Amino acid sequence: GWGDTTQRVETLDLVLRYNHRIFDNLGSGWYRGYHSILLELPVHLVVSPDVSSMVGMNFLACYTFTANQDIRPYLFGGGGPVYSFADVPGMGSELNGNYQFGLGLSYGINPDHDFLFELRYHHISNGGNEEPNEPLNSVKALFGLTF
Repeated sequence: GWGDTTQRVETLDLVLRYNHRIFDNLGSGWYRGYHSILLELPVHLVVSPDVSSMVGMNFLACYTFTANQDIRPYLFGGGGPVYSFADVPGMGSELNGNYQFGLGLSYGINPDHDFLFELRYHHISNGGNEEPNEPLNSVKALFGLTF
């Protein structure tokens, strides 16, 4: 659960994302925006304590505020499965789950591309299916580019 992490793991993350709009032109004023579903395919390169990797698939709900066309804040949350090739002490299984939530800013560079900045809380564990089940909890800062 929250704060139970005992193992320090450092990663470099590459996340491919597909954004599918569900409801457009919601609300008015500062909270005008759209609701979308994000499908992410993350690859986490574990660089410490050993070099290995973790891969997963995330399904996230997202709300993007569009009152300002150049800078669009957004909120998201969800989760999915994570397969760990890493030998992390305390993780009792290779197949795990994750949940995460966060906020971000999308800055329009031109009509076809945006620069993204995100902060997210990220939790990985096996949900108590195997022992031990020490979770990996982290706060991640991610940068991206849409195309």
